[in-house]
Amino acid sequence: MTRQTPNKAPAPQPALARPLDFSVPSNRIAAAGALAALLLGRAARGNWWAALGVGGAAFSAWAIARELDPDSPQTANAALPVAAAAALLGGPGNPLAAFAALSGLRMIAGTTGQAATPADQMGLLIQSALAAATGNRSAALLSAAAPLLTPESHSWQPAPGVLMPRLWRDRAEGLTTVPAALLGLGAVALTPTFTAPEPVASPCDRAPRTVRAREVQRARQAAVISLALGLGGGGVRGLVPLAAAVLTVGLRRVRAGTVKPSAKS
Repeated sequence: MTRQTPNKAPAPQPALARPLDFSVPSNRIAAAGALAALLLGRAARGNWWAALGVGGAAFSAWAIARELDPDSPQTANAALPVAAAAALLGGPGNPLAAFAALSGLRMIAGTTGQAATPADQMGLLIQSALAAATGNRSAALLSAAAPLLTPESHSWQPAPGVLMPRLWRDRAEGLTTVPAALLGLGAVALTPTFTAPEPVASPCDRAPRTVRAREVQRARQAAVISLALGLGGGGVRGLVPLAAAVLTVGLRRVRAGTVKPSAKS
């Protein structure tokens, strides 16, 4: 008799981790753009720490825009230099807030097509706590609340992260906050167009289906709420990547809305 081994269920795929595939043109543009932003930040700011902040803001804006507008890599390519310019003019801001916002929006938009694993839930908790510790609770809220806005991953586990006491905050004031504030206000002003329903055709990264339009719309709504809370509660420089992404997606939709009628006439 042959010995039979029990069938093992495949290990669950992560919902958050997504390595860059350099065979995709927009991913190559993102890597090159982030490197260029880093080098420009080093030349303009005079130190590598600030340069990393500029490059990180640029890449984060690109990545967030890919979650909010999966059908249009051009939008993400436009968000990258917008965020880099704002970070150069006003300072690099808070990378922990940017990464918390990115992870929360990726979970809500469901672009990987996977439910959150225990490791994903723990990652959201840690990112939410780190963002809250730096005084940016609006970004922390995106990570903390993401599973509650995702039916397949419904969990309260990351929620306590937003309660982390503030240990450090961005003390920028005066003119250094102007670029981020203007970017944020411009993005929020586009809310009606930005959050209106829109079909989505892009495939999920790890599931045999397309990204669900209602989940992308929910992510856009969450992004605007987080941005508005950040504008009202301080720490706006940490939301530069989110603001750049929302602004460029909103402008893309405004342009699409103005082009279509003229094409029919």
